[in-house]
Amino acid sequence: MTATEHHNDVSGGWLRAATFGAMDGLVTNIALIAGVGGGGVGRQTLVLTGVAGLVAGAISMGIGEYTSVRTQNDQVAAELDKELHELRVDPEGEADELVGLWTARGLPEPLARQVADVLKANPEQALRVHAQEELGVVPDELPSPLTAAASSFVCFAIGAGVPLLPYLLGFDSLPAALLVGGAGLFGAGVLFARFTGRAWWRGGLWQLTLGAAAAGATYVVGALIGVGIA
Repeated sequence: MTATEHHNDVSGGWLRAATFGAMDGLVTNIALIAGVGGGGVGRQTLVLTGVAGLVAGAISMGIGEYTSVRTQNDQVAAELDKELHELRVDPEGEADELVGLWTARGLPEPLARQVADVLKANPEQALRVHAQEELGVVPDELPSPLTAAASSFVCFAIGAGVPLLPYLLGFDSLPAALLVGGAGLFGAGVLFARFTGRAWWRGGLWQLTLGAAAAGATYVVGALIGVGIA
């Protein structure tokens, strides 16, 4: 067994995007349905609103994730180019930087100097070490913009579709939609807790609480506006 076989895969950018997409889809459409339903609209209008929110939100999340991850990667690439240039024009100075960083963490200076001198002969490997030490990134493990966008898009759509299920199955009941949405929130919290090692019930209750707060706020707003318009 290698040293990494017992760890979850946290690279690639999919987990954060999937988590954010699913939770945002659930909370957004639960709150949207609660707000519109609180205004007293009919089933057809409510379903149309929910589906529009699903489509618009999924597209927005996908584009937003792609843009943010792409921008971050471009910024990292620019910093890596700058670091590689410094390694080629001033290898001694860059080696001294590593020695200073490592000795500040308690590594014996002779050992730190020995490793830094070895890295001077291999700029590409030295770049990897400098990127980890100075920028906190691994050059060949940057998240994929397409993976992040796809994960966010799909998971938002799935999450946003959950509270619509009762209406799509023919039930005209706001409490049923909110109950199903709440179950989805709790289930998502339990699922994502598995990636973090936290207690499943704590993760489920936390997400359910957040979603309930959002739904309660929009329901009150919808009810007040609906009454005012009437």
